[in-house]
Amino acid sequence: MNHPLRRAPLRWCVSVVALAVALPGCGATDEPGAGSAAPSDTIIHIIEDGQAQVVPAFADSASWIREELWVRTDFDSDGDGLPDMMHVSVTRPGQTADGLRVPVIYETSPYFSGVAGIDFGHFWDLNQEVGSPPPPRTPYPTETIQHLAEQPRISGSHVQTWVPRGFAVVHSQSPGTGQSQGCPTVGGANESLAPAAVIDWLGGRRPGFASPGGGEEVRADWSTGRVGMTGTSYNGTLPLAAATTGVEGLEAIIPVAPNTSYYHYYRSNGLVRSPGGYPGEDVDVLFDFIHSGDPARRAYCESEVRGEMTQQLDRTTGDYNDFWAERDYLNHMDGVRAATLMSHGFNDWNVMPEHSFRISRALKERGVPVQIYYHQGGHGGPPPLRMMNRWFTRYLLDVENGVESDPRSWIVREEAEPDDPTPYADYPHPEAAAVTLHPSGDGQGTGSLTLESGAFGDAGQAGENASFTDNFNFDAAQLAAAERSEHRLLFATPALTRDVHISGQPTVRVRMTSEPAAVNLSIMVVALPWIEGDHINANLITRGWADPLNASARDISAPRSGEMPGPGGWVEVEFALQPDDQVIPAGSRIGLMIFSSDQNFTVHPEPGSVLTVDLRGTSLNLPVVGGPSALGF
Repeated sequence: MNHPLRRAPLRWCVSVVALAVALPGCGATDEPGAGSAAPSDTIIHIIEDGQAQVVPAFADSASWIREELWVRTDFDSDGDGLPDMMHVSVTRPGQTADGLRVPVIYETSPYFSGVAGIDFGHFWDLNQEVGSPPPPRTPYPTETIQHLAEQPRISGSHVQTWVPRGFAVVHSQSPGTGQSQGCPTVGGANESLAPAAVIDWLGGRRPGFASPGGGEEVRADWSTGRVGMTGTSYNGTLPLAAATTGVEGLEAIIPVAPNTSYYHYYRSNGLVRSPGGYPGEDVDVLFDFIHSGDPARRAYCESEVRGEMTQQLDRTTGDYNDFWAERDYLNHMDGVRAATLMSHGFNDWNVMPEHSFRISRALKERGVPVQIYYHQGGHGGPPPLRMMNRWFTRYLLDVENGVESDPRSWIVREEAEPDDPTPYADYPHPEAAAVTLHPSGDGQGTGSLTLESGAFGDAGQAGENASFTDNFNFDAAQLAAAERSEHRLLFATPALTRDVHISGQPTVRVRMTSEPAAVNLSIMVVALPWIEGDHINANLITRGWADPLNASARDISAPRSGEMPGPGGWVEVEFALQPDDQVIPAGSRIGLMIFSSDQNFTVHPEPGSVLTVDLRGTSLNLPVVGGPSALGF
């Protein structure tokens, strides 16, 4: 069978006068400026297996043209009364000086000009009771980041890959960073409009200038106007941000581990939560981390922009409000037209895999071309170059390489290399079905997790109750590995008699009460027996967090619930865990761990809160390929 990424070679011609894709063999075309046959000095884009290949004429770096400029925007985020100017640098094939027009690979970032170091003394103090005001935070000193006076070559990323294949590579600095004017807003509107302005310049619809004050105009007359964006983490967020504007010419994006909602990045189901590895980080901390712009406008940006962040971020309640809604790209999806190849790791506990999942699902619903590449690693990890090349070749060079017919989902299996993903018709796996598992028994040891459900008790009456005591001093790995602990509940299936493929987004339902009422609620689904070592991902299947009294306060359509405990103090909490696709090997047991404060993610209330769980009102829904009959027990 012909593999979808290994197609028969084709050769296409591109005229030096105008981008004119000809028929195979470079024969006559109907394109303006194209003759009846290719002239001897025609530049050839070589397409093999649906991918643009390195062309010797483009690969001569000595002939590349490099330039810097500033693009005028329509916003004034630094309050000086003038439109902010974005700093841009270009690297393009030398042949563009002779009339060749090429498409563009574009990356924008707030990181290109340096960042403040990680200083947890300027993060938020995690010693805070749930639902209570936090201790005040000390911002980074104003002089933390050294302003760079000159940076004509912003970055070298992608240049060696794409310029030899006949693309230009463009970089720009985000508002309020480097030589770009404005203030960082960390997900605010100017971060979407800034790259859209650069794309407008590439399409000839907006002026660029040789200096930030204007003056000599710089034109992109070498550009076809067709643009593809890519990047990782924050740099992967900004292609999606630009796409939400619907800007003309942005044909394709490849976001890698993108943050698609700052609420989902810093909160979970109404609960204040840190991104993995950065305890106490919040949106205002990230502002301090990236703010490398003009020192003359720094005081304004700190007082006005960061000041608003401090007022609106709300580390007391964890509510979803208008501030967070603006910074949630799911609310702005109607403008997205760019074909999207998404990439994410299932063990990314910094920018968690739900970020890509929620957006790719929304794009499919809107009929936008979308594929997703998932791997089993952590933060970052782009798709294989051949996948990226096929994507950009199709949508920027307009080569009919059949990418639209490729599988929608590419998943790196557990022991495979990152460049060897397994294709699936879609994600989640089309044959995945929910399997409901119910806990019972002694959860302070290891209770049972089975398909059998108990009768649900009346409100205020215990079915089969189990209690534990919160203590953030024990991290999640310690709790899961312990044979017995009074600080968590653990339930596990019988040993699997066959491999079990989980694909999709599990959900959990917990009926509980606590003293006091305001507590953290943390969930982990693990594979047992526990493998000793420092790397929790060897056992981790998925996880999630919620505020039991505020779990519905996570969408603009569901503001803070204000749900109070029912009779006897019982509440019912149901929420989604992080999406996953994993094959659990035969011989393992699937475990559900319920605990309270998660040392590395949640705030740290004083130890001693007691949580009681009604096991008959508690369940785990796992999406299993093949449904209940596929469970190996």
